Amino acid sequence: MARIYYYTLHERIWHWLQAVAILLLMWTGVEIHHPQTWSLLGFQTATMLHNLLGFALIANALLGLLYHIFTEEILQFIPHPQGFFDMAWKQAAYYLHGIFRGEPHPIEKDPDNKLNPLQKVTYLLVLNLLLPAQLISGLLIWGAQRWPLLTERLGGLAWLGTVHTLIAWSFAAFLLMHIYLATTGHTPMANIKAMLVGWEELHANEKRPAGQPAPARRYGLPQVGRIEAPHTTSTSQGDE
Repeated sequence: MARIYYYTLHERIWHWLQAVAILLLMWTGVEIHHPQTWSLLGFQTATMLHNLLGFALIANALLGLLYHIFTEEILQFIPHPQGFFDMAWKQAAYYLHGIFRGEPHPIEKDPDNKLNPLQKVTYLLVLNLLLPAQLISGLLIWGAQRWPLLTERLGGLAWLGTVHTLIAWSFAAFLLMHIYLATTGHTPMANIKAMLVGWEELHANEKRPAGQPAPARRYGLPQVGRIEAPHTTSTSQGDE
């Protein structure tokens, strides 16, 4: 079966570091808020780990932003106005009932359009609204003793803590939706496998992406858009 290279090594590392950091932040956040009923690491260890993970998430987010800007992959997350509502409606109808009837995906992805319209809007909100708000509120909570005047002007720890917690629950809801939709590929593990190894299998009824083929390799690594034909084994022998 042919396969196409969708996700670069950097994209995969960025994705999984982000995922692990967010999951551990949720875990340690629960311990910080409910130390009496949920205490695997202990309050002090959970707090220290939570702070370290927060700074790691900030660094990973900034590096990811720079990568997406300089490689122009950031364009993947920007919805195209032309035909947006029509495509978004088709995608919503597919998620609501088409997927349960075995209908084909209304918008096939390709290396230049990895996300459908609803995904683009969702990631635009998550990466440009929720994530910055969570990082800023967490940084302000961490720095409350360092910048007490600023903390008071923003409503105090009670207000910042409430905002931080509400955004964390929003991330939890997004994560559940994200994991579920990741299982809606050709097989339940197809999209997850692609994010692990970079390659996604092309099925017989799929059209190969249009346009010029990408270079096979650059700096020893496969390029996004590269297509590999199925491996075949020859049983014939050459002349001796």
